[in-house]
Order: sequence, then structure tokens, then C-alpha cells
Amino acid sequence: MKKNEEKIEMLEKIANGITWWIGSIPSLIAHTLFFLISFLLPILHLVEFDKMLLILTTVVSLEAIYLAIFIQMSVNKSHEKIEVIQEDIEEISEDIEDIQEDIEEISEDIEEISEDIEEINEDIEDIQEDIEEINEEEDEEDHIERAKNVMLKSNVSSNKNEIKALKDKISELQNMIDELKKD
Repeated sequence: MKKNEEKIEMLEKIANGITWWIGSIPSLIAHTLFFLISFLLPILHLVEFDKMLLILTTVVSLEAIYLAIFIQMSVNKSHEKIEVIQEDIEEISEDIEDIQEDIEEISEDIEEISEDIEEINEDIEDIQEDIEEINEEEDEEDHIERAKNVMLKSNVSSNKNEIKALKDKISELQNMIDELKKD
């Protein structure tokens, strides 16, 4: 089986070489010389004109047949390569569509997270206002109440830090989305 494939590959290489050579300047020169010599032979009385035309016509006809075969082989190979490229393009298009869908989903998630953060910020502001009101109303309550207030402020501060971290993460996700959109 491998020997057949190797033989076919070798024949294809030879056919490709011949096809390339036929379309080259050296081939043009060789054919021109061949035709000149063919027509000079009867002029120099080395061959009869009718025999020369018969042989020349036969050679040219055979060459045309083989050239047609070589050209068709080249066309077939080109067609195969084009089909492979089209399949690759279709796969890439599908991948791009999937990425766009993912980007849209991430964008929606980021919008929802942003809304949640805004609500949390509003809640924190309300809590801070409540704490400030409580602090204003109380003149001198016992130390336990003050400790509670300090703890609440500490929690608010901690929540602010967490919100800031969430905002940074959203910003990072937004940058990643922008990079994906660019690609």
C-alpha cells in the first residue's frame, strides 16, 4: 500500500515539475528551437517536408494531450486546496460567532454586577447616614453602644473595600471583553 502511495507521489512530483517547466522561459526557448530545426531540416534537404510535417504534427498533438492532462491535474489540486481553505474559513466563522455570543453574555453579566454594586453603594450610604444620625442623637451612651457603632463603621469600610475590589474586577472583565472584540 505504501509503495503505491510513494509511486503516486513520485508521479505527481514529476507531473508538477513538467507543468512548471512547460510554463517557463526555458520551455519557450526549447519549443522555438525545436520548431526552427523542424522547418530547417526540409530546407537543408535532410528530411522531406511531408515527413517533417507528419512527425511535427504527431509530436505536437501528443504534447497537447499530455499538457491537457497536466493542466487538469493542477486544476484538481487547486480545487482540493480551495475546499480545505473553505472548510477552515467556515470553522473560523463559527468560532467567531461563539466568541461574540460569549462576549454578549459577559457584557450582560457585567451590567448586572454593576447594578448590584450601585444598589450596595446606596445601601452603604443609607447605613452611614443612619449611623451619623444615631451618633448625633446620642449624647453620651454607654461604651457598648459606641463599640457597636465602631463595628458598624468598620463593616461599612470593609464593604467599601469589597465593592472597590468588585469594581476593579468588573473593569478587568471589561478590558478583556474589549480585547476580545478587537481580536
